Amino acid sequence: MWRNQEDAAARTGNSASYERPIDLVHLARQTLGDRGLEQEILSLYLKQARTLLARIEESVHQRERSDFAHTLKGSSRAVGAWQVAMAAEAVEIVPPQQDIEAAKAIAALRTCVSAACDTIAELQRPH
Repeated sequence: MWRNQEDAAARTGNSASYERPIDLVHLARQTLGDRGLEQEILSLYLKQARTLLARIEESVHQRERSDFAHTLKGSSRAVGAWQVAMAAEAVEIVPPQQDIEAAKAIAALRTCVSAACDTIAELQRPH
């Protein structure tokens, strides 16, 4: 799954940045370099990421939590928030009745979402 993205990036000469909260090169490719579209997408992602994280944290049923995490994983991959996507996937696959494991995965997801949201806020701040 992740290996394929790395291979594709290597073939095209574009390297994905898994270290940064938002991969701006990936986002620029997704938006064909349209800065206005990038800002609009980031604004929508910011709202969605916060909403989904809250729903994940509030969920008492594993299936519901997994569905919210799956949605967050997909939108995170679309904007290049790789760390959020990986953390969301970790929440998504926690087996039922594994409350401690789920709590750890959610805490890691919270940290990644916070970093991504902080980065987006910084990008949207007028300079």
